[in-house]
Amino acid sequence: METPLHERIAADLRRAIASGELAVGDPVPSESQLSAMWNASRAPVRQALSALRAEGMIGGGRGKPAVVRMQALSQPFETFLSFSSWAAGMGHTPGQRTLEIALRPASAEVADALGLEEGAQVVQLLRQRSIDGRPTMLERTTFVEPVGRLLLDFDCDSGSLYAHLGSCGVDMSVARHQIDAVAADEVDSSLLDVPVGAPLLRERRRASGVDGRPVEYSDDRYRPDMVSFSIENSQQARPALLRDWRAS
Repeated sequence: METPLHERIAADLRRAIASGELAVGDPVPSESQLSAMWNASRAPVRQALSALRAEGMIGGGRGKPAVVRMQALSQPFETFLSFSSWAAGMGHTPGQRTLEIALRPASAEVADALGLEEGAQVVQLLRQRSIDGRPTMLERTTFVEPVGRLLLDFDCDSGSLYAHLGSCGVDMSVARHQIDAVAADEVDSSLLDVPVGAPLLRERRRASGVDGRPVEYSDDRYRPDMVSFSIENSQQARPALLRDWRAS
């Protein structure tokens, strides 16, 4: 499947910014200029610019020309979203074992997170994630039904789900993260090799497209002896959430 036009436009702008062709403070080509360059309508151009604004790479708008705010993200969102990409980028070997994938009714919590009616059909996955063969994280992920169905015929242990969904044109470029601690339940204990009640780092995430429609809700639980989180920010850009590997 061909990459959607708005993603190609966004990728080209990221390349220009990362290479210095568009430096920090430089104006970004206008919507009309980008439309002419890509022989495109305004809609995909606006989607591309919205994605870069969400990433903090460009700013402006509301009557003011968009300008480059930062050359690159400290942690690209797609890398944070994808455990596989993050672990491989750190020089480690990611692993995954899909324990369950099922179409089922949404619970009240999931329905609230995804803006659905309670009982609406969703697709849920339970996956154990590992680094260098060591159990590291347990992933409980729920997708809205049209997106989740794209995974029913996909080998979820073959690589990144998010790379596959992106290749299918699914936009997950905006997310809200909530980090807290939770006691390991019996499932966590068994699959992460920790005692019941042991503290785990939990990241709850709701991912949406640039149109604001929720796509995914996830409850990811990490062993704190192997992974930590940090926040990196500056006056020029919104905070970036980073995931750190703990060598032990």
